[in-house]
Amino acid sequence: MIQDIEPYRLDNTFSPREVREEDCIALFNGNETLLKQEDGERQRLLTWREVCELTGRTDWILTYLFRIDGRGFYLAEGRELWEVLAAEGAVLEKTQAFRTMKPGWMAFGGITAHHLYHWYVHTRFCGQCGKEMSPDKKERAMRCPACGNLVYPRISPAVIVGVTHGDKILLTKYAGRAFTNYALIAGFTEFGETLEDTVRREVMEEVGVHVKNIRYYKNQPWAFSESLLVGFYAELDGDESITLEEDELAEAVWVERKDMPERRNDISLTAEMMEQFRLGLW
Repeated sequence: MIQDIEPYRLDNTFSPREVREEDCIALFNGNETLLKQEDGERQRLLTWREVCELTGRTDWILTYLFRIDGRGFYLAEGRELWEVLAAEGAVLEKTQAFRTMKPGWMAFGGITAHHLYHWYVHTRFCGQCGKEMSPDKKERAMRCPACGNLVYPRISPAVIVGVTHGDKILLTKYAGRAFTNYALIAGFTEFGETLEDTVRREVMEEVGVHVKNIRYYKNQPWAFSESLLVGFYAELDGDESITLEEDELAEAVWVERKDMPERRNDISLTAEMMEQFRLGLW
Protein backbone atom coordinates (compact mmCIF):
# COMPACT_ATOMS: atom_id res chain seq x y z
CA MET A 1 0.00 0.00 0.00
CA ILE A 2 1.06 3.60 -0.41
CA GLN A 3 2.53 3.84 3.10
CA ASP A 4 4.61 0.68 2.67
CA ILE A 5 7.88 2.36 1.74
CA GLU A 6 10.38 -0.01 3.35
CA PRO A 7 13.33 0.20 3.69
CA TYR A 8 12.53 3.93 3.91
CA ARG A 9 10.85 5.24 7.06
CA LEU A 10 8.64 8.23 7.77
CA ASP A 11 9.69 10.30 10.78
CA ASN A 12 6.75 12.58 11.61
CA THR A 13 8.27 13.87 14.84
CA PHE A 14 7.96 17.65 14.99
CA SER A 15 11.66 18.52 14.91
CA PRO A 16 12.22 21.42 12.47
CA ARG A 17 15.73 22.06 11.15
CA GLU A 18 17.35 24.24 8.52
CA VAL A 19 16.53 23.16 4.97
CA ARG A 20 19.25 21.25 3.09
CA GLU A 21 20.04 21.07 -0.61
CA GLU A 22 18.48 17.65 -1.25
CA ASP A 23 15.38 18.18 0.85
CA CYS A 24 12.05 17.94 -1.01
CA ILE A 25 9.97 21.05 -1.61
CA ALA A 26 6.20 20.66 -1.99
CA LEU A 27 4.20 23.37 -3.77
CA PHE A 28 0.42 23.23 -3.98
CA ASN A 29 -2.45 25.30 -5.23
CA GLY A 30 -5.63 23.52 -4.19
CA ASN A 31 -5.36 20.05 -5.72
CA GLU A 32 -2.59 21.05 -8.13
CA THR A 33 1.13 20.66 -7.61
CA LEU A 34 4.37 21.57 -9.41
CA LEU A 35 6.77 18.73 -10.14
CA LYS A 36 10.17 18.19 -11.71
CA GLN A 37 9.98 16.39 -15.07
CA GLU A 38 12.74 13.82 -15.54
CA ASP A 39 13.49 11.41 -18.39
CA GLY A 40 10.39 9.93 -20.00
CA GLU A 41 7.22 10.27 -17.94
CA ARG A 42 8.87 10.22 -14.53
CA GLN A 43 8.11 13.14 -12.23
CA ARG A 44 9.11 14.01 -8.68
CA LEU A 45 9.15 16.82 -6.14
CA LEU A 46 11.78 19.50 -6.64
CA THR A 47 14.73 19.70 -4.28
CA TRP A 48 15.70 22.86 -2.41
CA ARG A 49 18.85 23.11 -4.53
CA GLU A 50 16.76 23.06 -7.71
CA VAL A 51 14.35 25.68 -6.37
CA CYS A 52 17.25 28.00 -5.55
CA GLU A 53 18.95 27.42 -8.92
CA LEU A 54 15.78 27.97 -10.94
CA THR A 55 14.74 31.12 -9.07
CA GLY A 56 18.12 32.60 -8.17
CA ARG A 57 16.85 33.17 -4.64
CA THR A 58 17.11 31.49 -1.26
CA ASP A 59 14.66 33.61 0.78
CA TRP A 60 11.44 31.71 0.02
CA ILE A 61 9.11 30.95 2.92
CA LEU A 62 9.23 27.27 3.92
CA THR A 63 7.35 25.26 6.53
CA TYR A 64 8.96 22.08 7.86
CA LEU A 65 6.70 19.03 7.56
CA PHE A 66 8.50 15.71 8.24
CA ARG A 67 11.45 13.55 7.18
CA ILE A 68 11.75 10.32 5.23
CA ASP A 69 15.07 8.57 5.92
CA GLY A 70 16.60 11.87 6.94
CA ARG A 71 15.43 13.79 3.86
CA GLY A 72 13.30 16.73 4.89
CA PHE A 73 9.97 17.64 3.29
CA TYR A 74 9.01 21.31 3.32
CA LEU A 75 5.96 23.24 2.23
CA ALA A 76 6.77 26.30 0.09
CA GLU A 77 4.51 29.33 0.11
CA GLY A 78 3.80 32.19 -2.25
CA ARG A 79 2.21 32.82 -5.62
CA GLU A 80 5.42 34.43 -6.85
CA LEU A 81 7.43 31.24 -6.29
CA TRP A 82 4.75 29.19 -8.05
CA GLU A 83 4.81 31.47 -11.10
CA VAL A 84 8.61 31.59 -11.31
CA LEU A 85 9.00 27.81 -11.12
CA ALA A 86 6.22 27.26 -13.66
CA ALA A 87 7.97 29.65 -16.04
CA GLU A 88 11.24 27.76 -15.50
CA GLY A 89 9.81 24.41 -16.57
CA ALA A 90 8.19 22.88 -13.47
CA VAL A 91 5.27 20.70 -14.58
CA LEU A 92 1.71 21.33 -13.39
CA GLU A 93 -0.11 18.17 -12.26
CA LYS A 94 -3.11 17.17 -10.19
CA THR A 95 -2.25 15.66 -6.82
CA GLN A 96 -3.67 12.37 -8.15
CA ALA A 97 -0.24 12.06 -9.80
CA PHE A 98 1.03 10.79 -6.45
CA ARG A 99 -1.03 7.62 -6.97
CA THR A 100 1.39 6.41 -9.65
CA MET A 101 4.60 8.33 -8.89
CA LYS A 102 7.81 6.36 -8.48
CA PRO A 103 9.67 5.79 -6.25
CA GLY A 104 6.99 4.96 -3.69
CA TRP A 105 8.56 6.89 -0.82
CA MET A 106 8.39 10.08 -2.90
CA ALA A 107 4.72 9.49 -3.71
CA PHE A 108 3.86 8.87 -0.06
CA GLY A 109 5.81 11.96 1.00
CA GLY A 110 4.11 14.09 -1.65
CA ILE A 111 0.52 13.21 -0.78
CA THR A 112 1.24 13.37 2.96
CA ALA A 113 2.62 16.87 2.40
CA HIS A 114 -0.62 17.78 0.61
CA HIS A 115 -2.61 16.56 3.61
CA LEU A 116 -0.73 19.01 5.82
CA TYR A 117 -0.95 21.79 3.23
CA HIS A 118 -4.73 21.44 3.14
CA TRP A 119 -4.86 21.62 6.94
CA TYR A 120 -2.71 24.78 7.04
CA VAL A 121 -4.88 26.47 4.41
CA HIS A 122 -8.10 25.70 6.27
CA THR A 123 -6.77 26.61 9.71
CA ARG A 124 -5.76 30.19 9.06
CA PHE A 125 -8.32 31.64 11.44
CA CYS A 126 -9.36 30.63 14.92
CA GLY A 127 -12.73 28.91 15.12
CA GLN A 128 -13.09 30.13 18.69
CA CYS A 129 -12.45 33.87 18.39
CA GLY A 130 -11.86 34.49 14.66
CA LYS A 131 -8.32 35.85 14.96
CA GLU A 132 -5.55 34.84 12.56
CA MET A 133 -3.59 31.82 13.76
CA SER A 134 0.09 30.99 13.44
CA PRO A 135 2.15 27.77 13.57
CA ASP A 136 3.09 26.72 17.08
CA LYS A 137 6.81 26.59 17.86
CA LYS A 138 6.79 23.44 20.02
CA GLU A 139 4.41 21.04 18.26
CA ARG A 140 2.65 20.55 14.95
CA ALA A 141 -0.36 22.71 15.67
CA MET A 142 -1.84 26.10 14.85
CA ARG A 143 -2.08 28.45 17.81
CA CYS A 144 -4.29 31.48 18.23
CA PRO A 145 -2.23 34.35 19.72
CA ALA A 146 -5.40 36.00 21.02
CA CYS A 147 -7.17 33.21 22.93
CA GLY A 148 -4.56 30.42 22.96
CA ASN A 149 -6.71 27.93 21.04
CA LEU A 150 -4.65 25.03 19.64
CA VAL A 151 -5.72 23.14 16.52
CA TYR A 152 -4.03 19.93 15.39
CA PRO A 153 -3.99 18.29 11.94
CA ARG A 154 -7.30 16.70 11.03
CA ILE A 155 -7.42 12.95 10.49
CA SER A 156 -10.86 11.46 9.79
CA PRO A 157 -11.49 7.77 10.57
CA ALA A 158 -13.32 5.83 7.88
CA VAL A 159 -14.11 2.18 7.17
CA ILE A 160 -13.64 -0.02 4.10
CA VAL A 161 -15.95 -3.04 4.13
CA GLY A 162 -15.67 -6.26 2.18
CA VAL A 163 -19.18 -7.74 2.48
CA THR A 164 -19.05 -11.45 1.65
CA HIS A 165 -21.66 -14.15 1.04
CA GLY A 166 -19.95 -17.51 0.62
CA ASP A 167 -17.78 -17.20 -2.50
CA LYS A 168 -19.31 -13.85 -3.45
CA ILE A 169 -18.30 -10.32 -2.47
CA LEU A 170 -20.28 -7.10 -2.83
CA LEU A 171 -18.59 -4.65 -5.24
CA THR A 172 -19.72 -1.09 -5.85
CA LYS A 173 -19.11 1.84 -8.15
CA TYR A 174 -19.27 5.43 -6.93
CA ALA A 175 -21.78 7.86 -8.39
CA GLY A 176 -20.55 11.08 -9.99
CA ARG A 177 -16.82 10.48 -9.60
CA ALA A 178 -13.98 10.23 -12.07
CA PHE A 179 -12.95 6.91 -10.47
CA THR A 180 -15.09 4.29 -12.25
CA ASN A 181 -13.51 1.00 -11.15
CA TYR A 182 -15.22 -1.35 -8.75
CA ALA A 183 -14.56 -0.69 -5.07
CA LEU A 184 -15.82 -1.79 -1.66
CA ILE A 185 -18.35 -0.05 0.56
CA ALA A 186 -16.74 2.82 2.45
CA GLY A 187 -17.75 5.65 4.72
CA PHE A 188 -16.66 8.02 7.48
CA THR A 189 -17.23 7.32 11.16
CA GLU A 190 -19.81 9.59 12.78
CA PHE A 191 -19.79 10.97 16.33
CA GLY A 192 -20.69 8.42 18.99
CA GLU A 193 -19.96 5.41 16.77
CA THR A 194 -17.57 2.53 17.12
CA LEU A 195 -15.90 1.42 13.91
CA GLU A 196 -18.09 -1.69 13.91
CA ASP A 197 -21.18 0.51 14.19
CA THR A 198 -19.93 2.45 11.18
CA VAL A 199 -19.62 -0.80 9.22
CA ARG A 200 -23.21 -1.77 9.98
CA ARG A 201 -24.62 1.69 9.25
CA GLU A 202 -22.71 2.30 6.01
CA VAL A 203 -23.59 -1.10 4.58
CA MET A 204 -27.26 -0.62 5.43
CA GLU A 205 -27.35 2.95 4.09
CA GLU A 206 -25.57 2.21 0.82
CA VAL A 207 -26.93 -1.22 -0.17
CA GLY A 208 -29.71 -2.03 2.32
CA VAL A 209 -28.37 -5.30 3.74
CA HIS A 210 -27.44 -6.50 7.23
CA VAL A 211 -24.02 -7.91 8.15
CA LYS A 212 -22.59 -10.12 10.89
CA ASN A 213 -19.21 -11.55 11.95
CA ILE A 214 -17.37 -8.24 11.44
CA ARG A 215 -13.62 -8.91 11.36
CA TYR A 216 -10.78 -6.37 11.36
CA TYR A 217 -8.28 -6.70 8.49
CA LYS A 218 -5.83 -3.79 8.32
CA ASN A 219 -5.63 0.01 8.28
CA GLN A 220 -3.83 2.65 6.27
CA PRO A 221 -3.31 6.42 6.26
CA TRP A 222 -5.01 7.79 3.14
CA ALA A 223 -4.02 11.42 2.68
CA PHE A 224 -6.07 11.78 -0.52
CA SER A 225 -9.11 12.17 1.75
CA GLU A 226 -7.25 13.12 4.96
CA SER A 227 -8.36 9.81 6.45
CA LEU A 228 -7.27 6.82 8.43
CA LEU A 229 -8.95 3.95 6.59
CA VAL A 230 -9.80 0.86 8.63
CA GLY A 231 -10.58 -2.31 6.71
CA PHE A 232 -13.11 -4.93 7.78
CA TYR A 233 -14.64 -8.04 6.27
CA ALA A 234 -18.22 -8.85 7.22
CA GLU A 235 -20.63 -11.61 6.26
CA LEU A 236 -24.11 -11.08 4.86
CA ASP A 237 -26.81 -11.57 7.49
CA GLY A 238 -30.11 -12.41 5.78
CA ASP A 239 -31.49 -11.42 2.39
CA GLU A 240 -28.90 -10.58 -0.29
CA SER A 241 -31.25 -8.27 -2.22
CA ILE A 242 -29.66 -4.85 -2.79
CA THR A 243 -31.38 -1.52 -2.25
CA LEU A 244 -29.00 1.00 -3.84
CA GLU A 245 -28.36 4.44 -2.32
CA GLU A 246 -28.24 6.25 -5.67
CA ASP A 247 -26.86 9.51 -4.26
CA GLU A 248 -23.69 7.63 -3.28
CA LEU A 249 -23.43 4.69 -5.64
CA ALA A 250 -23.96 4.08 -9.34
CA GLU A 251 -23.88 0.28 -9.00
CA ALA A 252 -23.63 -2.53 -6.46
CA VAL A 253 -23.33 -6.20 -7.48
CA TRP A 254 -22.48 -9.57 -5.98
CA VAL A 255 -19.43 -10.98 -7.79
CA GLU A 256 -18.17 -14.56 -7.63
CA ARG A 257 -14.60 -14.98 -6.44
CA LYS A 258 -13.70 -16.76 -9.69
CA ASP A 259 -15.00 -13.85 -11.77
CA MET A 260 -13.02 -11.11 -10.06
CA PRO A 261 -10.25 -9.50 -12.15
CA GLU A 262 -6.76 -9.31 -10.69
CA ARG A 263 -6.13 -5.96 -8.99
CA ARG A 264 -2.67 -4.66 -9.89
CA ASN A 265 -3.11 -1.41 -7.93
CA ASP A 266 -0.89 -1.95 -4.93
CA ILE A 267 -1.34 1.39 -3.14
CA SER A 268 -4.85 1.20 -1.67
CA LEU A 269 -6.44 -0.81 1.12
CA THR A 270 -9.52 -1.34 -1.07
CA ALA A 271 -7.49 -2.96 -3.85
CA GLU A 272 -5.58 -5.17 -1.42
CA MET A 273 -8.77 -6.36 0.29
CA MET A 274 -10.38 -7.21 -3.06
CA GLU A 275 -7.27 -9.13 -4.12
CA GLN A 276 -7.13 -10.99 -0.80
CA PHE A 277 -10.69 -12.20 -1.35
CA ARG A 278 -10.04 -13.13 -5.00
CA LEU A 279 -7.09 -15.28 -3.92
CA GLY A 280 -9.21 -17.03 -1.28
CA LEU A 281 -7.17 -15.64 1.63
CA TRP A 282 -10.28 -14.07 3.23
